[in-house]
Amino acid sequence: MDLTTIKLSFHISCVYYIILIVTLSFLSSVCGQAPLNTKIVGGEDATAGSWPWQVSIQSTAFGGHFCGGSLINKDWVLSAAHCFQSSLGTIRIYLGRQSQSGSNPNEVFRTASVINHPDYYDLTHDNDIALLKLSSSVTFTNYIRPVCLAAAGSKLAAGTETWVTGWGALQSEGSSPDKLQEVMIPVVSSSDCDDAYGGSITSNMICAGLLNEGGKDSCQGDSGGPLVTRNGSLWIQSGVVSFGIGCADPRYPGVYARISHVTQIING
Repeated sequence: MDLTTIKLSFHISCVYYIILIVTLSFLSSVCGQAPLNTKIVGGEDATAGSWPWQVSIQSTAFGGHFCGGSLINKDWVLSAAHCFQSSLGTIRIYLGRQSQSGSNPNEVFRTASVINHPDYYDLTHDNDIALLKLSSSVTFTNYIRPVCLAAAGSKLAAGTETWVTGWGALQSEGSSPDKLQEVMIPVVSSSDCDDAYGGSITSNMICAGLLNEGGKDSCQGDSGGPLVTRNGSLWIQSGVVSFGIGCADPRYPGVYARISHVTQIING
C-alpha cells in the first residue's frame, strides 16, 4: 500500500468517525433535559438526577472508576480517548449513579466497546474523543437522560459559565469523592490558555477555569466527563474533560476536547 492510499484511508476513517458523532447526536429528541436540576452549582456534592447524562466508566483491570463520560443517546456514550490507551479488560458503564460506594437505586449498568477518534494524538491530547457503544439500549428516566451536543461551529465566549461534573480527585493527587461532584467555571480565551500552556493549545480544544485565581477545576478521575452550558431549559455539552497541569492551579486552566469543532468539519 503506497503513502497516498494510506493517507486516503486515514482521511476516510476520520470522516466516518465524525459522521458517526453527528448522526448519533441527532438520534435523541429528549437531549439536554434534567428535570431534577433546579439550582446553580459550584464545587459541591451533586444531588441525585442533577446530571442524568453523567456516567462512571469502570473496568475489571482497574478495579473501579477511572474515567467519566456522557450519555448522548440510548446506545452511545461520549468520553476521552486518553482513557482507553491501555488494556482495561471488560469496560462497564454505570448510568444513574450518585455514589461510588453507597446505594444507587436509580442505577443501571452496561458493558461497552470503545471507538477512539482516529486522529487522536497522545502526546498533545489533540482530538481527545472516544465513543463507547453500550451492550444494549438504556431506558430514559429522570436519572438517566442524554445530553445535547454543541452545534457545528459554535463557540463559547471567554467568561461563559460552564459546569463540569465527575468523581475526580478533590485536589491534585488527592483522594476521590464518594458522591458525584459539580463545579461551575468560566471559559478562558484560547489566546490566554495558549499562553499559559506555551503554545500547545489547538483549535480542537476549549479551556475553562479560574485563571490567576484557581480553586475550582476538573481533576484526576474526571477525564472523559462533560463540560456543559445551559441554553434556556436545555443543557448543551461543548467539551470533554481532557488534561491540565495539576488541578485548580491558578496558572493553568483545565483543557477540554472541543465537540463543535468535530461536527464543524463534516458540516463544512
